[in-house]
Amino acid sequence: MANLTMIACVGKNRGIGKDNDLIYHFKEDMKFFKEHTMGKKMIMGRKTLESLPKLLPGRTHLVLTHSKIDNPEITTFSSIDEFLDYANQTDEEIMVIGGARIYSELYPYSNKMLLTEVDDEKEADAFFPEYSKDEWDSEVLSEHTESGIKYKHLQYKRK
Repeated sequence: MANLTMIACVGKNRGIGKDNDLIYHFKEDMKFFKEHTMGKKMIMGRKTLESLPKLLPGRTHLVLTHSKIDNPEITTFSSIDEFLDYANQTDEEIMVIGGARIYSELYPYSNKMLLTEVDDEKEADAFFPEYSKDEWDSEVLSEHTESGIKYKHLQYKRK
């Protein structure tokens, strides 16, 4: 089975984004994301790729899309099955970085989640999939407050 880790910043309503942008921009969370994705492969959808200011240095960009992406630095997959065939041929951890559809489609195959759970709720049009905490063992990695909003970094491992 593929070694997939979902990483996301999630509001109380499971909101992750609005208008193809993140709804939360916390300095410590950006450091957490960089720390956990550096040197790794990241799978994302085309819209998530387009929302990045540029290719993120030190990481391999994998994109699940039906569109043609003309960039030799990006590996594309046209289906979940094609990506899973690729992922199952490596022991490397692959980070699932969004968007909402990619999270939903890869959730059943993920064995770990690194979630920033925000004690706040903002309007969103993209949401992290529903999940049962009974399926996961969790550990709080750190707690922060920025701009008066509390959030925790948690690691979930599938039971």
